[in-house]
Amino acid sequence: MKIRFIYIAVFLVLSGCKTEKISLKFLNEFVVKDSLILNNTIIGGVSGIDFSNNQYFMVVDDARNPRVLVGDILIKENAIKEVTFKKVIQLDTVSSFCQSNFLDLEGIFIADNQINLISEGSIRKGKSPTIFIIDSLGKYQKEIKTPVYFNANSVSQPKHNATFESSSKSSDKKGFWVGMEAPLKADGEEPTFHKTQSPIRITYFDNQSKKATKQFVYQLEKINKPAKGNINLNGVTAILEYKKNNFFVIERIYQSGYGTLGNTIRIFKASIDKTSTNTLDILSLKKEKYIPLKKELLFDFSSIQHKLTDSIIDNIEGITFGPKLLNGNRSLILVSDDNFQAYGKQLTQFLLLEIETE
Repeated sequence: MKIRFIYIAVFLVLSGCKTEKISLKFLNEFVVKDSLILNNTIIGGVSGIDFSNNQYFMVVDDARNPRVLVGDILIKENAIKEVTFKKVIQLDTVSSFCQSNFLDLEGIFIADNQINLISEGSIRKGKSPTIFIIDSLGKYQKEIKTPVYFNANSVSQPKHNATFESSSKSSDKKGFWVGMEAPLKADGEEPTFHKTQSPIRITYFDNQSKKATKQFVYQLEKINKPAKGNINLNGVTAILEYKKNNFFVIERIYQSGYGTLGNTIRIFKASIDKTSTNTLDILSLKKEKYIPLKKELLFDFSSIQHKLTDSIIDNIEGITFGPKLLNGNRSLILVSDDNFQAYGKQLTQFLLLEIETE
């Protein structure tokens, strides 16, 4: 009888530890018309998105005219039916902060009715990546201090066009996360066609202290298609904490020589657990042992590419939650940065996905 009791107790403990399975299902695509104009600015270059106060806030990657778009995304019958842009918030670039920084905006999130922006700066110009806050009129409010190894002139050597690329409010709203696109030179190598140590840092900032308090490492995948040109890159372009210590992470491989089909876009699940190393105080990951986030592939857009406009999966750089669907499941909205079509045909592409759990 005693043995049977122990068996039942162990069974109940193991049952309680069952992990939630999660998967993603593609629902539909909506492509914004080319060359739309709003408030004398072109709609395009969308590099980040967040939903707040029943509106979608989108940041525009245009260093000459940094700005935020505000609009609506109409979803009916599990499909995006319309994307409407209502307002442009142009940054007040005369402030001393804006004058002294290079504003290459890549991420956005809304907290406490303030607009938080992520800029990757310009390493070549000696301008550091930054996190800062503006108000609803675009006026600069405050800069968030970041660890010294992210500075443009740091001995850790951040790489040009590969610094702060993604951001996410924490699921408990007590802070936010900022992710690098590629490794610091002191941390590892850029991904190649062979497996490499290619760690990026995802850093947590506390809302009250406005300081970085913890950080974890995410390992990038190798490049999996043959080279056709001289550009073959992989990096993280967007993150979203969908529940505590669990993220959707978008990896984008871009390869020249493939024309409009140069992007490989995949969504991974990444999780922090008790074994994950807090790397906040480590200056060089090459010199230390650490345990990265656990990760698994959730969705590869090559599986549905034939369903997209001209079979193009474009330069996906933004992710946010959409509304609940008819069956009660949550949705995701992804958006692409068309680079204002400076490098050839690209799309401002909105994608709707369903989050399925079991």
